[in-house]
Amino acid sequence: MNPIAKLFYGFRKTAKALKLFAVIAGPGIIVMVADNDAGGITTYTATGARYGNHLLWFLVLLGPVAYYVQEMTVRLGAVTKRGHAEAIFSAFGSFWGWFSLLDLVITDWLTMITEFIGMTAAMSIFGVPAWLTVLGCWILMGGMILTGRYWTWEKIALVFCLGNLIYIPAAFLVQPDVHDILRNSLIPHLPPGGFTNELFFLLMANIGTTIAPWMLFFQQSSVVDKGLTEKDIRFGKIDTAIGALLTVVVAVFLIVVTAKLLPGQTIESAAEAATKIMPTRRWVGTLIAIGLFDAGFLGAICISLASSWAFGEVFGWAHSLNAKVREAPWFYAYYFFDLLLAGCVVLIPGAPLVLITLFVQVIATTLLPAALVFLILLLNDRRTMGEFVNTIWQNVANVSIVAVIIVLSTLYGVSTLFPTLFG
Repeated sequence: MNPIAKLFYGFRKTAKALKLFAVIAGPGIIVMVADNDAGGITTYTATGARYGNHLLWFLVLLGPVAYYVQEMTVRLGAVTKRGHAEAIFSAFGSFWGWFSLLDLVITDWLTMITEFIGMTAAMSIFGVPAWLTVLGCWILMGGMILTGRYWTWEKIALVFCLGNLIYIPAAFLVQPDVHDILRNSLIPHLPPGGFTNELFFLLMANIGTTIAPWMLFFQQSSVVDKGLTEKDIRFGKIDTAIGALLTVVVAVFLIVVTAKLLPGQTIESAAEAATKIMPTRRWVGTLIAIGLFDAGFLGAICISLASSWAFGEVFGWAHSLNAKVREAPWFYAYYFFDLLLAGCVVLIPGAPLVLITLFVQVIATTLLPAALVFLILLLNDRRTMGEFVNTIWQNVANVSIVAVIIVLSTLYGVSTLFPTLFG
């Protein structure tokens, strides 16, 4: 074969692979970017303002951790054709099935509240009342899910994923010292002041916003609803890896912004950060507010779906975005119930919204080990997974992740009982 023909066939092969990837991609990118939700944005702004760029190295480490966890759901969903809740009930029985579902319901409902908190706070900066924001979001989210097609929902969700990247130009607008960041911020170290309860709380919150139980349920059910099979797993992993990279990039850029503009300040919410920045850097503050709304909206549509899919799997309801309302009434009913309940909590006068936002991330971290243990056990069942069973290195990585999270969760519980333990 002459060089020109070889180049032509190579180009055709690459173009075909890219086209196939474009069809398969979606679940991994959406779940990872949606993980930078309203609670996550608040956590990053608080981290950057309080500790500057000193914890960037920690965020970078969380990227591979998120990938190792989530790629297991791709394999499990593509091989078993079951959502995560259904897989747990089938493998471990009803007791552990209900335990995992209760775990999901608690964290999802609390996290949904934080999404509405973020959206209403962001729009209040532009003078939009909370009730109008909640009502508008209900209508928009309802319209998305009632399209009757998973593919349509996914395309709309990917558009909102692009909105999450708005923090990248915001970081360039503040002109950070790139050389200093690369030299001093990406090497593991403790920030000035050492290890304290406040630092520990933010570390736990950052873990909770990078890896959460709802992500396992969402991506596996998304893979099943989209109809991916074993031959799609390779591209599904790439999709997840790209999503993990975007998650870290957005988190790093947002921390860089608040580290530069709000150094040493205690920030309780991303909306507060945007408000403080606007008088001197109007465009940067505006981008943070817009990004906060986008993050809350993207998180809400994904988390509510994760719960609806899980309940449909457990109760045997029809549970697909490809089904019409009359074909899957309970699936859609639970979805709207979840949205209505979370949105109404935000409208309660005097509700401790900021406290809820920060503590949800820590709660998610505390409940995460149980979900991860189930996932690892399922991926080691050779009768079910066949050639896609976990390798030794995958088990080493994932068991290490679970062990570290269990240790950190235990230490956090101890530090809560003994507040002076870490100073």
